[in-house]
Amino acid sequence: MYHVIRPALFRLDPEASHTLAMGMLDTLHRLGAAKRLAGARVSDPIELMGLRFPNRVGLAAGLDKNADHLDALGALGFGFIEVGTVTPKAQPGNPKPRLFRLAGHDAIINRFGFNNKGVEHLVEQVRKSRFDGIIGINIGKNLSTAVEDALADYLLCLDAVHDVADYIAVNISSPNTPGLRTLQFGEQLDALLGPIRARATELDDARQQRVPLLVKIAPDMNEEEIALVAQSIERNGLDGVIATNTTIERQAVEDDPQSTEAGGLSGKPVFEASNRVIRLLRQHLPAIPIIGVGGIDSGEAARQKLEAGADLVQLYSGLIYQGPGLINACASTLAVISADNKKPAA
Repeated sequence: MYHVIRPALFRLDPEASHTLAMGMLDTLHRLGAAKRLAGARVSDPIELMGLRFPNRVGLAAGLDKNADHLDALGALGFGFIEVGTVTPKAQPGNPKPRLFRLAGHDAIINRFGFNNKGVEHLVEQVRKSRFDGIIGINIGKNLSTAVEDALADYLLCLDAVHDVADYIAVNISSPNTPGLRTLQFGEQLDALLGPIRARATELDDARQQRVPLLVKIAPDMNEEEIALVAQSIERNGLDGVIATNTTIERQAVEDDPQSTEAGGLSGKPVFEASNRVIRLLRQHLPAIPIIGVGGIDSGEAARQKLEAGADLVQLYSGLIYQGPGLINACASTLAVISADNKKPAA
């Protein structure tokens, strides 16, 4: 069904197409028909970070920034959904146009800039949701907040979402907020993660509710930088890592006329770069859960993410090109791997 309507959606401006598609999905969900787009949710439960994920396939942050479509997206068969990135105050993001399809490469460039309705709106939407999978909330800083003051924004978001999130992801890797990626390195990373971890632990204790804390990192790091990030993750007691966000590299798509657009590149060209980061992280963090994201467009690609060292996977750009059937395809492939791993040795 998706491949029938995709040509019409692709004739529209990408952001207008996204808005239309989400509206259509909400309507189908209200009519009880959304499940038909992807089939029944694959059951492949896994326990990680004290949470029980119905299956290993999730939605990456960015597609549903405000949790406005949480239930409709959940009906497509995801085991978990990550909403956001959300900031303390609502902000419009960068000027349009800010979303570009590189269809010849199954890729997307975006420079949204954390456009969202603010954390209070998102929390209200999550409270109303009936989605029975795992809900992650991705938090960031407002554009108007200086990088050196970013911690205050993260703490405000943390306080606001802790009571409704199954896990919280700290986004320090978007290329579309000036200076944000500098928080990934050295003393700045420790200065951010340490206080966030401390506040999260206080909230956990006060509410008697353990909410795992993760960090989302970029693919554009060398081996030494990845090792330093891994050390900081371990030193500050984070529960997991999401690898990776979009890339600023353009070598794989430089033949496309839109490759010069500013922003983060996602989709198939990021696949190997994110796998490289996952493999290196797994070497340094053998026991910490990794969510692998970047370029998954098939069950086989999801399998390769697990082979690289991921425990869970997330989709985004692949959904735009392949449609909701990709969720079931990935979850089914990974369920076979889970079943094989549970078989007793001969």
